[in-house]
Amino acid sequence: MNPKKVHNVLGLILLLPLLGWICTGVVFLIKPGYAGAYEQISPKLYEIEAGEIISPQKSWKEIRFFRTILGKHLLVKVDGEWQQLDSESLELKPRPGKEQEVLLLSDAISHHYERYGSIEKEQGDIYITSTGVELSLNWNTLSISQKGKDTKLIGTLYQIHYLQWFGNKQANTVLGITGLLALSLLVYYGVVSYLRRRKGLT
Repeated sequence: MNPKKVHNVLGLILLLPLLGWICTGVVFLIKPGYAGAYEQISPKLYEIEAGEIISPQKSWKEIRFFRTILGKHLLVKVDGEWQQLDSESLELKPRPGKEQEVLLLSDAISHHYERYGSIEKEQGDIYITSTGVELSLNWNTLSISQKGKDTKLIGTLYQIHYLQWFGNKQANTVLGITGLLALSLLVYYGVVSYLRRRKGLT
């Protein structure tokens, strides 16, 4: 088996993955647009009225109490999971209606209209803004996640870089292992070919 020929064949096979690694590696190094793509959105907080007292329960491992445009929110952590309770009755606080969720989300994204615009429509529990950003609300933790076109693009670049080219996890694993093995062989036969040439010159 001629090391030079094997090296050339492996180089051709890995041409596309190598180009993908180079291009995506440059993006990951520079990180253009990452700040907006992965911005953490939080509900806008308002001042709580003085004199508000919450009596912690023994089962509460953590507690958060604050006020948003929708009013007061009491979040407690029980058995490793967050719950939102009514601050007066201490009963589970039901998820609000769509109009109230839109009000909360709109208030949260009002600081950056250029990126988010305004909420235009909903698809299940996902709210889509005029700029195409998808917003989702976790009521129990009162956290907001956002995903725009740039977020999806960066996610696609990661899939290209890590050879996640198929929709199947097992197929992606096989492709990744095959790519690493082929790259190792490329280096190995490149070294062998180099050493043989050096030996022929001496």
